[in-house]
Amino acid sequence: MGNLIVFENKNIRRIWFEDEWYFSIVDVIEVLTDSNNPRNYWAMLKVRELEAGIELSTNCVQLKLIAPDGKLRETDCANTKSLFRIIQSIPSKKAEPFKQWLAQVGYERIQEIEDPELGQDRIKEYYELKGYPKDWIDKRLRGIAVRQELTDEWKNREIKTEKEFAILTNEISKATFGKTIGEYKEFKQLQKQNLRDHMTDLELIFTMLGEKSTTEITKIKDSQGLEECRTSANEGGSIAKRAREDLEKHLNKTIVSKKNFLPSKKQINQ
Repeated sequence: MGNLIVFENKNIRRIWFEDEWYFSIVDVIEVLTDSNNPRNYWAMLKVRELEAGIELSTNCVQLKLIAPDGKLRETDCANTKSLFRIIQSIPSKKAEPFKQWLAQVGYERIQEIEDPELGQDRIKEYYELKGYPKDWIDKRLRGIAVRQELTDEWKNREIKTEKEFAILTNEISKATFGKTIGEYKEFKQLQKQNLRDHMTDLELIFTMLGEKSTTEITKIKDSQGLEECRTSANEGGSIAKRAREDLEKHLNKTIVSKKNFLPSKKQINQ
């Protein structure tokens, strides 16, 4: 969630790279210009500025961000300093308020590094504004911490690429719920949304159990590399599966729910 921020109700993708935030340039252009084709606008802008002797491409790097189709794709990104330079070439009434907002975003990240609790407070506020119940928010925040612990463990065990992280995450989800992340999102009728933001309390709890179990098994077995970590992920997810099935027998119903927090058609049309 930290990789998506909102300016005037429009999403801007970002990624933490080399100790600072990098932002999707086409997302920024869409915000500033309301263009229906921000990619084309960016291409034309680079050509126009190059004719004036200014090479805007030197102010950006290509980093992998989640595309509208849900896949990771190389995207032109720029840090705050470089974005300020690019914005100078874009005639927009939103330029100055956007610069002020952008500077504040960078400042907040520095604060969060010095005091990580501030980051959690902002996430909590985000969910509160979206109307999530307090008990759900508490579980979601705990789940973020459990997930971070697991991914940190994987990083120390030769898991490097986004694809490898996705494979291991799917292994836990498949073992715990009988569904990969993609299948689960389809089941809940989600598209680009974060699956965990649309889980029920019990789904979050069993997700945490699967991931926490995986972390502990990975440590005990000293799993190294993709295949060994994949085995540990399956074992961790299987522990959560057995607990889930035991509870379902007592409840006489499944806890794998189609429920989501998407706005209803009525809300969208208001």
